[in-house]
Amino acid sequence: MTQKKALITGLTGQDGSYLAELLLTKGYQVHGLVRRSSTSNLERISHLSGIQIVPGDLLDQCSLMDVITDSQPDEIYNLASQSYVPLSWTQPALTAEYTALGVSRLLESIRRCKPDAKFYQASSSEVFGQPDESPQTERTAFRPRNPYGVAKAYAHWMTVNYRQKYNLYGCCGITYTHESPRRGIEFVFRKITHAAAQIKLGLANELKLGNLDARRDWCYAKDAVYAMWMMLQQEQPDDYIIASGETHSVKELVECAFNCVGLNWQDYVLVDPAFYRPDEPVQLVGSIDKIKTDLGWQPQHSFEQMVELMVDYDLKKLSNAGS
Repeated sequence: MTQKKALITGLTGQDGSYLAELLLTKGYQVHGLVRRSSTSNLERISHLSGIQIVPGDLLDQCSLMDVITDSQPDEIYNLASQSYVPLSWTQPALTAEYTALGVSRLLESIRRCKPDAKFYQASSSEVFGQPDESPQTERTAFRPRNPYGVAKAYAHWMTVNYRQKYNLYGCCGITYTHESPRRGIEFVFRKITHAAAQIKLGLANELKLGNLDARRDWCYAKDAVYAMWMMLQQEQPDDYIIASGETHSVKELVECAFNCVGLNWQDYVLVDPAFYRPDEPVQLVGSIDKIKTDLGWQPQHSFEQMVELMVDYDLKKLSNAGS
């Protein structure tokens, strides 16, 4: 049987590293697209061997065509984007270039150089913005409320249009917030687990947060990337929500994280209005009925398990750094 080849953009990010890990265990030849300016940022994949790093950039059509022509991938996973929502407000044009137009360049490169490749586009729950219904389904209308969500909506519909116009195999996974120890500390879930570990070890004495009643649909990144892979193993392409199907409040997250280290969160957490987001009249929570029915996928890690493993990771990392 011929070895499958995959190309991953966003290889050095949380999802890219877990996906590369998964594909290597399944015997794939893995190519990872990395911008020349970020070749030193390989911490998340430093433990992996066998990945072929290839230089390229979503801003450069020619580099994408060269990479696809040279690697001839069977599957292409586009996980690259400017994904930090607050930054999309300060750098809206750059966000659009990478997150929206970058997908147009990639789709066109696939059409010209490897039209039989299967393509996965990482869409986002931010496309729903302020939705009309909760939970959201694959048929819920898009109403993005920030430049990142707008860019992701563009990329989503370009993928659908290339699928319809050129018969490309293109799937969009509408992922809700997904976390892991490889998540950046600027994101609230990791911010909380990291701070709980710091306070337990005497490296900090307080944690400032915004609205503790805000609720999110959080799932584990390893579960999410497995869903991405499953989507490209189907005979016909389709779009799916990837989520936990349930919400938890920031307060629940804080309480769970501090319980893991044996501390009372109320002694350390301060509410700072500077961290508040605009009110969300309709909750972002994904219905996973379709992906469960069609693919048999559902999250394998509970909310509590995810908090515990991330707190444990931060405790060990901080302890080792101080020793």
